[in-house]
Amino acid sequence: MLLQNKERQEVAKIGKQELIDRLLEKFPIEQATTTLGPGHDAAVISPTEPHLLTASKLMIENIHFDLTYFPLKHLGYKAVAATATDILAMNALPSQLVLNLAVSNRFSIEAIEDFMAGVNLCCQRYHIDLVGFDITTSQLGLIISTQVMGQASDKQLVKRTTVNENDLICVSGDLAAAYTGLLLLEREKKVFEVNPDMQPDFAGHEYVLERQLKPEPRTDIVEALRKEGIVPTGMIAVNNGLAAALLHLCRASHKGADVYENKLPIDVTTFNTLKDLKIVAASIALNGGEDYELLFTIAQKDYEKVQKMANVTVVGFVKEEAAGVHLITTDDRQIALKAQEFSKSE
Repeated sequence: MLLQNKERQEVAKIGKQELIDRLLEKFPIEQATTTLGPGHDAAVISPTEPHLLTASKLMIENIHFDLTYFPLKHLGYKAVAATATDILAMNALPSQLVLNLAVSNRFSIEAIEDFMAGVNLCCQRYHIDLVGFDITTSQLGLIISTQVMGQASDKQLVKRTTVNENDLICVSGDLAAAYTGLLLLEREKKVFEVNPDMQPDFAGHEYVLERQLKPEPRTDIVEALRKEGIVPTGMIAVNNGLAAALLHLCRASHKGADVYENKLPIDVTTFNTLKDLKIVAASIALNGGEDYELLFTIAQKDYEKVQKMANVTVVGFVKEEAAGVHLITTDDRQIALKAQEFSKSE
């Protein structure tokens, strides 16, 4: 929820260019591949590897985020993290960011600075250079456009189309937490709308709230894969649930797969919260959104290596295309996977 400030500064008072200069003062250049950053008509990126990757996202207020409960600083962080995940899903590391904002007159300079502080925090934590930035007016609230670039050598680059039969299916981190956090935020918003004097009840739910409001891009997984000498046979971001990601991967590579319900990584806090909400945790792990984890396949010869990695779970294996894509339940039933994609995210 936007907070009013007695010393609120209006954007119109200082002008667009002065605002841009002010916001960019705190963004240093770290990457050797960044030849020329903000302050010119275009950035200059000089990749040292054969492949320059780029991924982009568009986030629109009241469609992809709700400022009733989403702090602007967290939103800035998430905008970068979510886009960087798509670079990581190619087994590459993010290196540069181009950011464009459209803001309405509801937003003061201080509000925009809060948003940019979150962008800056994520950029510094993951060594991403902000190389392009523009801001314009909007009649639709806040609109965020991000483009993240990265580099990967020919040997490191991983596609969706190269999965092999009998490969093992792995997923990073844990699933369903972000969507669970969204359910709690939406629940408390409804309570607030009925009675603005009621305080939100979030005690004990810090983990799932953080996963929704401040996701972390899994650079640790890509770095660990390189350390262990593992090049996945296929890879994809888990943005809209495990089922959607796995189905996309299988369709691209013309393969089938089995994943096991009892192998799905679900944090105990997430599981218990969903149980209290009378929701089956496995359903959210498969179809909930915004986990921003990585789903990847490896050759069986790399199984012992991947076991050494923290925060990776083997959840199934790849089969021939005719076998289809199924969930094997805890009572050994076979259920064809469908991508319901509960999330608002893209």
